[in-house]
Amino acid sequence: MSEHRAERQRQSRFERGDDVVVMKFGGTSVEDAAAIRRLIGIVQSRLGAQPVVVVSALARVTDQLLEAGNAAAKGRLGSALATVRSIYVRHEQLADSLVEGSAHSALDHELRGEFQALESLLHNLEASRQLDLKSQDHLLGFGECFSSRLVKEALCEAGINGAHVDARTCIVTDARYGQASPVWDVTEHRLQQALGPLLESGQVPVLGGFIAATCEGVPTTLGRGGSDFSAAIMGAALCASRVEIWTDVDGIMTTDPKLCSDARVIRKMSFDDAAELAHFGAKVLHPSTLAPAMRENIPVYVLNSRRPEGEGTEIVARVKGGSVVSAITAKRTVSAVEIESAQGVDSELLRAVYSAFDRHSCSVDLMAASLGHMSLLVGSTAALPAIAADLRGVAEVRWENHKALVCLVGENIRRQPEVASRVFAAVSDMDVRVVCQGASDRTISFLVEESKVDESVQRLHGIFFPQKPEPARDWGGISSAFCQAG
Repeated sequence: MSEHRAERQRQSRFERGDDVVVMKFGGTSVEDAAAIRRLIGIVQSRLGAQPVVVVSALARVTDQLLEAGNAAAKGRLGSALATVRSIYVRHEQLADSLVEGSAHSALDHELRGEFQALESLLHNLEASRQLDLKSQDHLLGFGECFSSRLVKEALCEAGINGAHVDARTCIVTDARYGQASPVWDVTEHRLQQALGPLLESGQVPVLGGFIAATCEGVPTTLGRGGSDFSAAIMGAALCASRVEIWTDVDGIMTTDPKLCSDARVIRKMSFDDAAELAHFGAKVLHPSTLAPAMRENIPVYVLNSRRPEGEGTEIVARVKGGSVVSAITAKRTVSAVEIESAQGVDSELLRAVYSAFDRHSCSVDLMAASLGHMSLLVGSTAALPAIAADLRGVAEVRWENHKALVCLVGENIRRQPEVASRVFAAVSDMDVRVVCQGASDRTISFLVEESKVDESVQRLHGIFFPQKPEPARDWGGISSAFCQAG
């Protein structure tokens, strides 16, 4: 354990010798009464430690809130109110299934208060005719507020001493709405102050993931999928022994099973490999999740709430042995951007390009530069017309849509020339547009037409993760060849 972490443990108010376990449950793990009952069982199994529960909004609720906000901003207030009414009714029905008596009355009062605040926000959006990122963060946070209050009461109903904590009072961020970054020192102090006494008294804190606020209390979010990041932030602040990400898959897999039915669970992988996978499109983890855990060397587990007995995937600092290729991922809806300047690529052009992309919150996945040209890959085209306008007179900007980035991740993969050789032999008949061997030595990536994603991933998975041959059968002396022929 580092001296820094040990000192922070001495300073914390909740050292009892027991382990703090931060448990994050995604939207599908709280989607209905059966899912929440499974959650309760999982939390009960961790009561020998000091669990902290982080929950996402119920499945599909965040998308519904965004739909309602867009409708209100376009003047369709009736449609927006109908959408959020359906969200409210869904939570009320869950409350009826999970909570009884006076606790149900208290929960109903809390949900009604949140719902009224949500309706008021929609009225404001209808009046302003604008849904900017600041308003969107405020809007989308209601999903986690609803779910965390519901889960807390369900835990209490089951005999678990739950305590609701509004994450917006603990996780403090900058004002970069839509994808804010934590102010670490303030956040750690507030989390310790808020959660420490609860853990000392044997209570189970329940917080919404994804949501935060500025120092002034203005609501922000950590970006879509940011509940994982919330859990890791809390784990680092509380010096947790582990962070558990409970989802609806058995762990991190060698590739997306929707792309390749032969995908298999990776039992153990390194922080670095998992971070690369998240960055290049694997949806099991939020890309920022692992940074706090890596910093404090806290293992992260990806587990299936529908099969809690499964081993899942353990993510740790280093993994001995293993395959050269850990996993294959694909990122769809990528656009290939070409930037051309007659003056060549110099520090002034780079500065202008980065400034334009940052100003319009357009993240760049990969970049390559040559004399007078820059090639970039981006995951969203919405800001590209504005970026091209900003750079007019400096450089010409063109882009092509409907591409996909296929990425192989593995320890020192760049230093294994036979890997690249096998990769490009496998896709030699496809139109491979961009090839990049990552600067981290852990990735080899290439761009293909989106229609070729499934085929390219399946070919590569068959090469690097071949199916194990079935054991020989005893045919009682009759040759297997004969049986197959017959």
